[in-house]
Amino acid sequence: MSNFDFIEIIKKKREGYKLSREEIALAVSGYTKGEIPDYQMSSFLMAVYFQGMDRSETLALIEAMINSGETIDLSYIQGVKVDKHSTGGVGDKVSLVLAPLVAASGIVVPMMSGRGLGHTGGTLDKLESINGLRTDLSEKEFIKQVEKIGFAMMGQTERVVPADRKMYALRDVTGTVSSIPLICASILSKKKAEGADCLVLDVKVGRGAFFRSMDEAVKLAKELVSAGNCMSLKTVALITGMDEPLGRSIGNWLEVREAVSALKGEGPEDLMEAVITLGGLMLVLGERVSSVKDGMELIQHKLDSGEGYYRFLEMVKMQGGDVSVVEDPDSYPECKFKEVVKSPCNGYISDIDGYEIGRTAVILGAGRMRKEDEIDHCAGIVIQKKTGDGVGKGERLAFFYTNRYDVIDEARVRLLKAFKFSESEVKRRPLIRGFIDEGLIKDSGCLCDLSL
Repeated sequence: MSNFDFIEIIKKKREGYKLSREEIALAVSGYTKGEIPDYQMSSFLMAVYFQGMDRSETLALIEAMINSGETIDLSYIQGVKVDKHSTGGVGDKVSLVLAPLVAASGIVVPMMSGRGLGHTGGTLDKLESINGLRTDLSEKEFIKQVEKIGFAMMGQTERVVPADRKMYALRDVTGTVSSIPLICASILSKKKAEGADCLVLDVKVGRGAFFRSMDEAVKLAKELVSAGNCMSLKTVALITGMDEPLGRSIGNWLEVREAVSALKGEGPEDLMEAVITLGGLMLVLGERVSSVKDGMELIQHKLDSGEGYYRFLEMVKMQGGDVSVVEDPDSYPECKFKEVVKSPCNGYISDIDGYEIGRTAVILGAGRMRKEDEIDHCAGIVIQKKTGDGVGKGERLAFFYTNRYDVIDEARVRLLKAFKFSESEVKRRPLIRGFIDEGLIKDSGCLCDLSL
């Protein structure tokens, strides 16, 4: 494909015209092969961001991204294959806790994950904070691990959805992350290519998410669910709040450490609510149970028994990670600097700005501002007080770790700015805001269905 041809495609989408299936396939194929440079694909992504895509264009984009490489065949492994995906949030380490628990419950979980985007963290970056742990598994290694322990967590390879691997990194640094068709194509191409039969989505809404309004989150969830089902990927979506960070830790190793604590039964309340509810939905789609309530009870049993924790240890071993730091998190090397942020007043925490917390974590070294930036795995933030908690003047609100001396003052100011205070007690908003389904879940219990 010539650069001139691609320029015509960019101009066509820029002007709001519908692209053909062939044009979309040419764009994706050309970029994957290196025939189209980053700067031209950036223009294409921006045109899609502003003009959008209709359903047929989105499905064509998903198909083209799948066809950019090979797919993984898990059909010979017995059982329904169910995956979960989050649209990204601050402190979201749900997958690290959820995947081993669901696998321990008897469901196959093939998980192809991504890296950090903007102010949100990525599962692969978190896993790679464990020394030696590989996420660049070959298809053969991925299949062998899924067959043996019920789950694996890998990244996009050169051969599986290579188009998404390249486009994912470019979206992060071109301000096009929050485009609904691009999100749909990125998520669904990976899930279909990895061999999943079913998908449970955790669509985040609030300041710490890519979509701040409920209307936008519902629109995204409906598009994902509908497109997924059009591709014979049974899909449902839970909408969860992301105004403040999920859990208490933000940053790669810090989140792994919190996930390990959660698997030992010591997880923060909001994190465990997300894990257990999403797990219940996965077990229903996987035909392990008949109701979400029964699924949630089974996930809780696997948590209480420690089976999820031991399944996580197996995953770390099989992917080459240092199990000793999982078994003894205190042995993990800390950053050079640890700083405390204290409350300036008495009262209650009325709000915590998840976006500001996420951006501060990036400044500390826990995320990327450019796609070539290196992650500092030990950098991050631990929140001591959550919305609704009482606080006294001089009491610790949070502390943070960094190896960057020159950002300490800025980080302290930004962190304090993220906390809002009230003289009177404040009620925390519910975590679960809604549920999107197209009739796959017969007994969703107390989940609020927003499908109609």
